[in-house]
Amino acid sequence: MSVNQFIRYLQTEKRSSVHTVLAYQKDLKSYSAFLEEQFDLTCPEDANMEMVRSWIVDLMDNKLSPRSVNRKISSLKAYYNYLLKSGVIEKTPMQNIHSLKRGTSLPVYVDQDKMHTLLKELLPGDDFASLRDRMVILILYATGIRLGELISLKISSIDFAGNRLKVVGKRNKERIIPFSESMKGEMQAYIKVKDEKFPRAGEWLIVTSKGEKAYPKLIYRIVHTALTGYTATRKSPHVLRHTFATHLMNNGASLNAIKDLLGHVDLSATQIYTHTSVEQLKSIYTQAHPRAYLKKEVNYEN
Repeated sequence: MSVNQFIRYLQTEKRSSVHTVLAYQKDLKSYSAFLEEQFDLTCPEDANMEMVRSWIVDLMDNKLSPRSVNRKISSLKAYYNYLLKSGVIEKTPMQNIHSLKRGTSLPVYVDQDKMHTLLKELLPGDDFASLRDRMVILILYATGIRLGELISLKISSIDFAGNRLKVVGKRNKERIIPFSESMKGEMQAYIKVKDEKFPRAGEWLIVTSKGEKAYPKLIYRIVHTALTGYTATRKSPHVLRHTFATHLMNNGASLNAIKDLLGHVDLSATQIYTHTSVEQLKSIYTQAHPRAYLKKEVNYEN
């Protein structure tokens, strides 16, 4: 069931206003483009809840107002309800999608101890695919880069002498991200195996099991599999970006530094991580401060 058929339904049967129809059309066009770009999915009716959530996160990253995001959520709900009533789908991916409250929602991330355990358990096997899958998780967590930035990453973008990575982000804006010595060793070991297995694979850092440039759905599957059991909700590449930023914040990094590493235009998009840091401080206080353990209130009337 195409989006165009839904639009015709709005025009002919619902007799919606021109303004309303155009708004729905614009929202669904944007959503369809996102699914194709990020997940290689050309049929919106086949999307799942994780994909819808990823779109909403992307909208927030692009600094859309809560009101605009909620309008787009309403457009999707109307579209999928139509597909449901038409018998095209049996279950709507919007079932647990809710409108934004107060303009913010805390980012989903993996706890630091859990992330450490995940990386210890994600040891590569003898095959190239498992080595590549580990590299995908390591880079996303160690650098906080976006899905599209990872796919477009070239070996020539890596400065091994200076332990720096050059990333081309949104609007072709370049930024430099440092990485550790251990990350350097992991990348060099991976590249050596990759070049031996696919000598003609070219400059792309992450490739498929056939030596071709990676595509969004592949990365999404790798991350989803790796994060299963470590997060109760989302398991997308963006969760690792949130994890990168949250761990930096909780370990003392400045907001400006995180902003530059993430490639945000201004601090407004980065400030959401301060909320997570406050939650971390509350947890530390509860565990460490003697007064946090008091169970009874003092009666000052006696």
